[in-house]
Amino acid sequence: MTLQESGRITRPDNGAGANRTPLRLLTLSTLFPNARQPRHGIFVANRLARLRDSGRVQASVVAAVPWFPAMYREYAAVPRRETLLGFDVRHPRYLHVPGLGMRMQPDSLARALLQELRRCRMDAASFDLVDAHYFYPDGVAAARIADELGLPLVISARGSDINRIGEIPFARDRMLQAAHRAEALIAVSVALGAKMASMGMPAENIHVLRNGVDSTMFLPAPRAEARALLGLAENDRCVLGVGNLVPEKGFDLLIRAVSSLAEVRLLIVGEGPLRRELRALADQLAPGRVEFRDNVPQPELRHVYSACDVLGVPSLREGWPNVVLEAMACGIPVVASAVGGLPEIVLPDAPSRLVEERSAVAWEQALRSLLESPPSPATVRDYALGFGWDEVVSRQIDLYDAVVRSRSIARAR
Repeated sequence: MTLQESGRITRPDNGAGANRTPLRLLTLSTLFPNARQPRHGIFVANRLARLRDSGRVQASVVAAVPWFPAMYREYAAVPRRETLLGFDVRHPRYLHVPGLGMRMQPDSLARALLQELRRCRMDAASFDLVDAHYFYPDGVAAARIADELGLPLVISARGSDINRIGEIPFARDRMLQAAHRAEALIAVSVALGAKMASMGMPAENIHVLRNGVDSTMFLPAPRAEARALLGLAENDRCVLGVGNLVPEKGFDLLIRAVSSLAEVRLLIVGEGPLRRELRALADQLAPGRVEFRDNVPQPELRHVYSACDVLGVPSLREGWPNVVLEAMACGIPVVASAVGGLPEIVLPDAPSRLVEERSAVAWEQALRSLLESPPSPATVRDYALGFGWDEVVSRQIDLYDAVVRSRSIARAR
């Protein structure tokens, strides 16, 4: 398994290959922002933008959205085509029956993608590589697209696709078929790559390419200004949680821990099905000290991070959560569960804490230690800056280039 170094950067990008003809990617993912959901799959869009900005990659993005009569209202207003982060993004609809359609989802998605490509007269001559993000249903559907077009395939795993969906037998079987069809597989952490190999994916084709942090977007904001924007008092001590309100994120544990920290507030930014349940728990355990806010645009997160004292990431499983490096780039230390790729971010010398035990007591102690003896914001930011994008982007484009060249050589033979 190509579990290459995924931690801090040790050398800058030297611009090698900058004069090559750009690789033409057909990027397929249901995890991509749209006009109605600007943060949906933002991590996929940000990485793709970094690849494009290198000058060595061009990408056509097809980001299908689910459709079923009288359902998925949040997707109904998504435009069929729009420009996002400089990409021309198409949003065809694919049939997905709520609660019943998971088995048919990859096939329905593949049909919608093929129809869109044919409608737009985009064929094999338009691309060098099929670039899929998220393994199910996206990677499975992309394998069929790659076969139809006769193009090489690279599938990127993100975390819950492997850690959660990969535990479902029929989904795992189809993911394995797609993995063996692909020329290369990308994992965002060593831990995720190891899990992929343990499932039966070809270890020799797995490459670890972690996410980086945008240090120009995420940088400290003046504390007083940030707190005023969020309506926080200057002397408040505030713990922050950012993420989808789903069981995997473990925000109930964060609420229980903060309930034992007298006069400490908790701000949770995110949306999801557990909001009502989490709000009821907060009202019971820490009345008046927990506030829920909706998602905010990516650029505005800088002020959210800068207004708080500690970010809590109590996840049950993770791939490579971007919020950790984003917060640290804003000078805010982190307390995180020791799961998935988190130990690869919060290394032993990090000005942050990992918590092995899933108990409110252990989390209370870890949060208290950083609230009472915080590292300097400059120290925290300097640590995060070691996880930039340049080397990752260079290695990923080199991988794409190698896959395309290998396919060309095989055809010539």
